[in-house]
Amino acid sequence: MDDIRPIKLISLISGGIDSPVATYLMLEQGAEVTALYLDNRPFTDEKTKTNVIDLIDQLKKVTGKDIKLYIVPHGNNQKHFARNCDRHVGCILCRRMMLRLGAAVASREGALGLVTGDSLGQVASQTLQNLYVESQTVHLPILRPLIGLDKLEIEAIAKEIGTFEISIRPGLCCTIVPKKPATRADLERLLSEEEKVDINSMLQESINRLEIL
Repeated sequence: MDDIRPIKLISLISGGIDSPVATYLMLEQGAEVTALYLDNRPFTDEKTKTNVIDLIDQLKKVTGKDIKLYIVPHGNNQKHFARNCDRHVGCILCRRMMLRLGAAVASREGALGLVTGDSLGQVASQTLQNLYVESQTVHLPILRPLIGLDKLEIEAIAKEIGTFEISIRPGLCCTIVPKKPATRADLERLLSEEEKVDINSMLQESINRLEIL
C-alpha cells in the first residue's frame, strides 16, 4: 500500500510578503510545513520577529493547520561574513547559510525539502545565476512555489489570506544589505569566500541557540 502520509517541509519564512504566501500554497497542497525564521538582529529589530509570529498565527487560522515555528539566531553569521568576506556577495552568503540552517532543521524534523518565497528576478539574490549558486548549498530539494509569479499576483494572494497587512507593518529592514549586491554570482568564487570563515562552527552556534514556538 502506498504511503499517504503528508510530505514534511521546512519553510524559510520572514516578515515580508512573499514567504508567508509560499508557505500557504504548500500547506494548501497538503504538505506538513514547519516554519523557520532566521532572526537577523541586530540588523533587524524585534518587530520583525513579532510580525513573523503573527503571520504564523494567521496561516494557522486560514488553513486550520498546526505550524511549528523554529527561531534561529542569524545575526552573528552576518557579522562574520561582513568582517571577513567580499561585501558584494554578502546576500548570497547569507542565503546559502539560511539554506544550511534549513537543512539542519529538516534533519531534526524528518523533512524532505525546503520552501522559499523566491520569485525570479524580483531582487538581486533572486536572479537565475544567484538562485543556481544558492541551490548548490544543500542536497535537499528547494521548492519555490512563487517562482513565476509577479509582485502583484503575490500581493493578491497575501490580501486574500490575510497576511498582507501584517507583512507591511513598520519594521526595520535588513541594514547589512550591500549597496551594490552581486547579481551574477560564481559558485567557485562563493566557495572561496566561504573558506574565509568557519561555516561549520557558525552553523552549530546558531543551532545550539534555536528556540521552538
